[in-house]
Amino acid sequence: MQIYNTLSRTKEEFTPIEPGKVRMYVCGMTVYDFCHLGHARVMVAFDVISRYLRHRGYDVTYVRNITDIDDKILRRAEENGESIGELTERMIDAMHEDEGRLFVQRPDQEPRATGHVAEIIAMIEVLIDKGFAYAPGNGDVYYRVRKFEGYGKLNNRNLDDMRSGARVEVDEHKEDPLDFVLWKGAKPGEASWASPWGEGRPGWHIECSAMSTCCLGNTFDIHGGGPDLTFPHHENEIAQSEAATGERYVNTWMHAGAVRVDSEKMSKSLGNFFTIREVLEHHDPEVVRYLLVASHYRSAINYAPEALGEARKSLERFYTALDGVELPAEIEVGPGDYAARFSAAMDDDFNTPEALSVLFELVRELNRARKEGSDDVPALALELKRLGGILGLLTQEPAAFLKGGSVALSEDEINARIAARAEAKKARQFAEADRIRDELAALGIVLKDSREGTTWVVDKG
Repeated sequence: MQIYNTLSRTKEEFTPIEPGKVRMYVCGMTVYDFCHLGHARVMVAFDVISRYLRHRGYDVTYVRNITDIDDKILRRAEENGESIGELTERMIDAMHEDEGRLFVQRPDQEPRATGHVAEIIAMIEVLIDKGFAYAPGNGDVYYRVRKFEGYGKLNNRNLDDMRSGARVEVDEHKEDPLDFVLWKGAKPGEASWASPWGEGRPGWHIECSAMSTCCLGNTFDIHGGGPDLTFPHHENEIAQSEAATGERYVNTWMHAGAVRVDSEKMSKSLGNFFTIREVLEHHDPEVVRYLLVASHYRSAINYAPEALGEARKSLERFYTALDGVELPAEIEVGPGDYAARFSAAMDDDFNTPEALSVLFELVRELNRARKEGSDDVPALALELKRLGGILGLLTQEPAAFLKGGSVALSEDEINARIAARAEAKKARQFAEADRIRDELAALGIVLKDSREGTTWVVDKG
């Protein structure tokens, strides 16, 4: 298996530290607001990665942290007139609801920053003792960036370039503008914890160093996150962790690509910023997941109406091929070489576009077999569903998906109108029956009358 390592900027053969086991940490959400599409990108990317590693037979320990204390949380709680705990619990519940709708499996562990303050303080004390950190007496503690040899290696930057390009903060307590905060002294009335340097709270970067090493050890296999975290967050994690432990921090660094909206960067200032729940109000969750899976995890994704339309059409091809096929309980050996080719694609840095192309070939063979009445149909259909499931796709009943989509009515409401139309026809009120049919057609719902009754589908055109 080959995985692209951000640190070496090349694909490397993946060899876990402990044979048969993978320890993976992914930077999670700062829970002051609802999760957005960028969060969904990271959630789904590493969900696919963890699913496939487990499919490959690895015993995976997947840790994704929760940042439940920082400046944004303090400001938002004050704006809302609620406690920090009330805000963060509400946002964590919403995050779990959003990821569940996107078929994202929960990580094995979800450590919270507020649950590891003692470990954070202990790591800071080690850094001070080793000369990598200093407490200037104002309640803060800073990390000495120039003390750590190799700072900038993840991002291929040198200190002089960073210094000349940095926005110099006016902070008389820092020895060097590049130094960053490990512990922040609390202002009056702020949430805080007791420490050797006074009441305060952890800096953002040190949280992940402490939580990851507590959960996975001083050195672990994979560290992942979004594209915006390589600098300074992950660079600072390396500096903190390796200075504190004296050991290599992470073997493989992985970063998901960005989400663009209509080819522009997603941002609130441009008015193209969408939360996951806003998107799922109008689109089937599996369609959104397919869009996120269809691009390689390191590539940027363009979120646009036409992209979602293509994603739905692709899923419809899969579900139409599966519709009406009675699946066997299991098959000893899958038909053809589809599983082997699927695995070869995924072994190449989790190449989901190539893996999906294998599934499309499988769909074509399944459709041919159905047309010819071949005995291979059940086995082909089961293989399609099994391989799709590794990507977190094709988990719905085909008929339910094909009747779904972005329509304004629920299934019960549609069926009620079909029943009203039937009553109108029975009473020979044909104009009313036609009105109901045309109203449903305008909503993208096509009725099909037969001797057995009326059925409906979403218009695919």
